Amino acid sequence: MRRMGLVTLVVPEYDEAIAYYTEVLGFTLREDRLLAPDGKRWVVVAPSPTAETGLLLARAVGERQRARVGDQTGGRVGFFLDTDDFDADLARLMAAGVALEEPPRTESYGRVVVFVDRYGNRWDLIQPAHGSGSSSA
Repeated sequence: MRRMGLVTLVVPEYDEAIAYYTEVLGFTLREDRLLAPDGKRWVVVAPSPTAETGLLLARAVGERQRARVGDQTGGRVGFFLDTDDFDADLARLMAAGVALEEPPRTESYGRVVVFVDRYGNRWDLIQPAHGSGSSSA
């Protein structure tokens, strides 16, 4: 095993999730294809066209999955976006109305801010310190 390909993110509906992740967060839509007559789709978005790991947007089916939308990690930061231009990406997120949980801060591993997506999932936007990998809450 050499890399992680996809991470599943349970969402209420495909189209609103695609719109949010592509239009608000600026992700790239990699795939959107119908899998079953009931409307089940294979929807993959990624932070950039060259990103190795993507998000598989999975429509919640049943009460158990619907209850997990926005709380797949029990309130912890579950998703980490590395950036080379923290200020520009932060300004873009704020202009798009993304909710920040706290002011940006500088840690030993780099500059970071925690934000919440449309569904309540917590994300870190991180500009790693030179020679450091990302690691946060």
